[in-house]
Amino acid sequence: MAPGKAPILTPRVDDFPRWYQDVLNKAELADNGPVRGTMVIRPYAYALWERMVAEVDARIKAAGAENAYFPLFIPESYFQREAEHVEGFSPELAVVTVGGGKELEEPVVVRPTSETVIGEYMAKWVQSYRDLPLLLNQWANVVRWELRPRVFLRTSEFLWQEGHTAHATEEDARDYAEHILRTVYRDFMVEVLAIPVLVGAKIAQERFAGATNTLTCEAMMGDGKALQMGTSHELGQNFARAFDVTFLDEHGEQRTCWTTSWGVSTRMMGGLIMAHGDDDGLRVPPRLAATQVVVLVVRDDDGSVTDAAQRLVDDLAHGGVRARLDARVETGFGRRATEWELKGVPLRVELGPRDLAEGQAVVARRDDGTKSPVSVGDLVGRLPGLLDDVQRSLLAEATSRRDGATVLVDSVAAAAEAAAEGFAVVPWRLLDDAAIDELGRSAVTVRCLQTPDGDLPGDTPADELIAVCARSY
Repeated sequence: MAPGKAPILTPRVDDFPRWYQDVLNKAELADNGPVRGTMVIRPYAYALWERMVAEVDARIKAAGAENAYFPLFIPESYFQREAEHVEGFSPELAVVTVGGGKELEEPVVVRPTSETVIGEYMAKWVQSYRDLPLLLNQWANVVRWELRPRVFLRTSEFLWQEGHTAHATEEDARDYAEHILRTVYRDFMVEVLAIPVLVGAKIAQERFAGATNTLTCEAMMGDGKALQMGTSHELGQNFARAFDVTFLDEHGEQRTCWTTSWGVSTRMMGGLIMAHGDDDGLRVPPRLAATQVVVLVVRDDDGSVTDAAQRLVDDLAHGGVRARLDARVETGFGRRATEWELKGVPLRVELGPRDLAEGQAVVARRDDGTKSPVSVGDLVGRLPGLLDDVQRSLLAEATSRRDGATVLVDSVAAAAEAAAEGFAVVPWRLLDDAAIDELGRSAVTVRCLQTPDGDLPGDTPADELIAVCARSY
C-alpha cells in the first residue's frame, strides 16, 4: 500500500479471512447465493474462470481425453454399488425425492461427482481391448452439501472439470493419473497461475472415497495455510467391478478395467486470490488475466486523448495483448485507478493531455506498484516484455514465500509448531496414527507424501518418504 493511502481492505496481517471477503466484494468477484452455501460469480471473476477453463481444457485435450456430458441427476442405487464411495460422500449428498409434484419411485442424487454414472456408461461402451484406453472429461457443476461454506473454497455448488478414464492395465491407469497431475495440473498452476505447487500422494485417511491412491497438488496461501488445488485418483478396479466395466483382451479372455478420475474446480479462484493478493487487492498473473493491460484516460478536453488511447488498445490487441480502454473521465481518475488495482490488472497505462503532448505515458505495474514513463511509440513493443516480467515476478515471489515458510523438522511437536506459520516437512516414518491424531488436535494435517527430492512417491520405500504437514483450507 502506498504511504499515506487510506486502506480499502482489511490488512491481511490483521485478519486474513476478513481481507479475503473484502477482496471478493471490493474487486466485484462474487456474492453469496440465495441458498446457503451457493455463490454468484460476477463477470470479472467469471472471465478469469473462462481463461482457466480454456488453458486446462487445452492441456486435457493434449493428454488425449475428449469432452462429454453426463446427467446432473444420478439414481441413488448407483451409489449403493460402491460401498466405500457412498460412505465417503453420504454426509454431502443432496437427494431429490419429489419430482413433478409426485414422490419419486427411486430418489435421485444431485451429482456430487460422476464416477458412478460414467461407470454405468463405460460398461456399455467398452467391449474389447481395442476400445481402451477410454479417456473422458466433462465440464460441469456439482453439489456437495457444505456445512461451513466459503466462497470459491467450499461451496455447496461449484464448477469443475472431472476426467474419467478406463484402462487395460493397472500400470497404464497409474501412468495416466500421474500424467494428468504433472502435465495438465502442475503445468497450468505453475506456468499460468504462477502458483508453485507441491506434488505428492495423499495418506490413506485423506484419499478420495473409493480410490486406491490419490495424487495431489498443494499450494501455500499468503497466510501460510495449504490449499489442495487439484487431485488425480487411481481407482483400481473398485468402480469397474461395481459397474461391470470389462473387456475382452487380445486372447479373448474377459478382464476388468482399471479406472482413474481427476479434477480441478473453482477452488482455484480462491487459490489465485490468496496466493497473489496483497493489501491493495487481487494481483492477476498476465497469462491468466482476461484484461492484461488497461489504458486509462486521465483527462480529455477535446477527445484527442481518448482517440489516442483507443488506437493504442487496438494496436495492442492486434499484437495479441488483451487490452481494455477506460475512458470514463466523468469518474475521478483516482477512483478508477484504485478499481483496477483492486481487480489486479497486471499493467495500467495512464494517458492524459500533458502525456500526449509530451509523447509519453505512465505505465504502472500491479505486481510491485512501480510506475515509469514510456514513450507512446514504444508501448506496443515494450508491454509484452513487461507482462512477461510480471508473470515471472509473481511466481518468484510466491515461491520465495513458500520456501521461506517451509521448515524441516524431526518430531511431531516441532511439526505442529512449524505448521502454525507454514509447511512442516517431517520423515513419514515418525507419523503413526497417534501422531497424526496429535497433529489434528492442532488443526494440522498431512497434506501429501513425497520423495526427499519433492517428487511423487512411486515405488520409494515408505521409510524414505517425507510428509508435508500444514493447516489447510
